[in-house]
Amino acid sequence: MLAELAIANACFATIKEAVQHSGDLLSAGDALFKFFDSKAELQKKAKASNGSERGDLEAFMALEQIRKNEEELKQMMIYQGRAGLWTDWLKFQLEAKKKREAAEREKVLKRQRLIGRIKDVAMIILIIVLLGGLGIIIGAAVWFARDV
Repeated sequence: MLAELAIANACFATIKEAVQHSGDLLSAGDALFKFFDSKAELQKKAKASNGSERGDLEAFMALEQIRKNEEELKQMMIYQGRAGLWTDWLKFQLEAKKKREAAEREKVLKRQRLIGRIKDVAMIILIIVLLGGLGIIIGAAVWFARDV
């Protein structure tokens, strides 16, 4: 969790510096993406927290720092960006989240399909081996029956 927080803080510092030097918030586009990707990763890890007090406190503090940075970013977008930039940014984040979730679902489905194919191939091989073994047994029985 600390690595994601460090990335988010570094990206936020880059965003602030870009705004101070150029006055253009959008010139820090890459840092904006990385900031919100780190936020999403932190939220995911906080939900998957193991329930330890230290881990929960760490997650809470990290998310609180992100929330403060995000509030400052909101102020920058409102006062130094164009009209409606914050609202558009929120919509963009929502769409990006939906795309990430869809990509994750697709990844899980592909893995499940691959596992299904592997099971199918294993079943076919097992059937072939069993039929081959059955053929050998029948052939041996016929061979011995012929000699009797």
